[in-house]
Parts: sequence; structure tokens; C-alpha cells
Amino acid sequence: MAAATRSVRMASRLTSFSRPSALFAQKASVAQRAAFSVSIRNLKSEVVKETEVPVSIYSGAASANAGDHFSIPVKPRQQVEESEPDEHVQPLEDKVYRQMPRTLQKMSVMGKVIIITGGARGLGNYMARACAEAGAKAIAIFDANQELGDESAAELHQKTGLPVSFFKVDVRDGSAINAAVQNVVDLYGAPDVLVNSAGIADSNIPAEKYDAAMFRRLIDINLNGSFLMSQAVGRAMMAAGKPGSIILVASMSGTIVNYPQEQSCYNASKAGVIQLGKSLAAEWAKYNIRVNCISPGYMDTALNKVPALDAQKKIWKSLTPQERLGAVDDLNGLCVFLASDASSFMTGSNVIIDGGYTLY
Repeated sequence: MAAATRSVRMASRLTSFSRPSALFAQKASVAQRAAFSVSIRNLKSEVVKETEVPVSIYSGAASANAGDHFSIPVKPRQQVEESEPDEHVQPLEDKVYRQMPRTLQKMSVMGKVIIITGGARGLGNYMARACAEAGAKAIAIFDANQELGDESAAELHQKTGLPVSFFKVDVRDGSAINAAVQNVVDLYGAPDVLVNSAGIADSNIPAEKYDAAMFRRLIDINLNGSFLMSQAVGRAMMAAGKPGSIILVASMSGTIVNYPQEQSCYNASKAGVIQLGKSLAAEWAKYNIRVNCISPGYMDTALNKVPALDAQKKIWKSLTPQERLGAVDDLNGLCVFLASDASSFMTGSNVIIDGGYTLY
């Protein structure tokens, strides 16, 4: 009984000691926040915002030159506006190519035969245009949409004068892929580059409600299609004994979890594409075939230009340091680089191009 009484008294004393301690900690926290707020106000008042920059330039004879003195105006910082892509396509001419420095020559795709899946529209179509501008010998567009594919191929040929062919191919159909790739070989020679841009995106579907048949279709197009295309084109490159570059369009969703939409199945499919690319790169390096992935962030394609996504797009932009979605031609430069000989020592890489989204 006595021991119990002493325990109660001790607990009471500890409580009495802890209350002032907690109060002191609370006051200290308030004081710290106040001090921090003051320091922030002081820093803001110290921000320098000049309207002009004085300049002094000295040249000529040092003894007789008093220098030129003037000021240049300072323009206020402006937010970068999203611009529409240039629809003009100017192919690289052989005469211009021969006059280019060696470094720039290596950054072209001069004389290369290029197959692009999903090239009838969107990112794939703009990468096809970029390859045409960078000196491609011939371009073959693979797409499941007959009307858009024919239209895109005809338009690209009219704009560039380059040989452009369209093959109505579903990337799930291995036999059709093999037949189409063989026809490309017969027409233009073995392909030098594959850009696999074909894919679908199922989003805003919780995993517990995602239909199993939809998941199989998603994997079949995004992952199995990437493998079947890589296999067919890789075989053609090996048979011709020529080096090649395979570019698989994955997604930043293959390495992060998107917010706020639920899309675990899509993310899984793109993670598979990234790992496929690394594995093929390791296996096919002995054939001098390079395999790399492009992982875009949120892109301002036609698929995203729907009112239902407006609220989410505001969130996506707010979580992106550049505060914008990618333009449809923002992958062009990277695509050409990976297709070109300038990236000859680069294989198995996954290049994220997302305006900084994955930094947070």
C-alpha cells in the first residue's frame, strides 16, 4: 500500500515538472517561428532589383582609352509561355551535311533507315519529323490506325520529299510485325533505328476496380509490343551485320508513382519497358545494337487535351518545377541524339525528360 502511495506521489511530481517543460518548449517554438519570420522579412527587403546595369568597356591603347560607359536596361522576369510546335519540316540536305563540323555530323541521322511505331500522331509523329530533319534516308511508320497513318506518311513525304512508307501494324501481332520489317528491309535496306512509341494509357482507375482483361491488353500493347518490335528489328540488324539503335518510349511512371490519379497498372507496364530496355542492351551489346529508353513526364498531347483532365493538369503543373506540360516536340532532340552516332557509347540508359517533375 505504501509503495503504491509513493508511486502516485512520484507520478504527480513528474507531471508537475513536465507541464512547465512543455510550456517552455511551446514558447520557445513560438519564439523561433517569430524570429524566422523576421529574418525572412529582412531577406525580402534586401532583394536587389536593379532597373539597369552600368557597363564600362575598355579597348584599344590602354594609355589613351578612357573607356566607353553606358547602361543596359533590365527586363523584369517573365514566365515562359507554352508555344505551339513549328509545323514546318526542312530535311537535312547532303550539301549542308558535308559542310557541318564533325561533331554536328555525328549528331545527325544522315543516311539512316528509321522505323517509328505510333508514328501516325502525337509524340511519335513529331519524332518522325525530327528524324526527317536530321537527315534520315527513309522513314517507315508503323501504326494501328489506317486513316491517320496514311495521312501522316503522305504529309511527311510531301513536306520533305523523303521516302516515307506506312504499315498498318498492331504491335501485338508478331507475324504482322515480322512481315512489315522484312518489307522495310526489301525497300530501303536493314533498319538502323527503331523508335517504339506505340502505347496506351489507362488512368484514373483504382487497382481494385481495374478489369483483368484491360490489364492484359495494356501489358500486351505497352510491354509485349515493345519486345516484339525490338525482336523483329534487332534480328534484321543482326542479319545485316550492322550496328543499330533501339529507342523504347517508356514513362517517368515506370520509376515513380503519379499523383493524384490512380494508375498502378500503367505504371507497372512502363516499369517493365524500362527493365526490358536495360536487359536487351546488355544482351545485344555484342552485336553493336544499343537500346535506350526515353521516359517522358506529363506531355501536352491530344490525349491530355480534354476538359475532364483540366483539374488534374493544374496539379501536374504545380508539381513540375518548369510549371508546364511537355510540348509534343520536346522529345525530338533526345530522340535524334539517341538515334545518332553521337550516343554510340550510350546503352541501357533510361533518360527522364519531365520538366523536373521527378525532382520532388
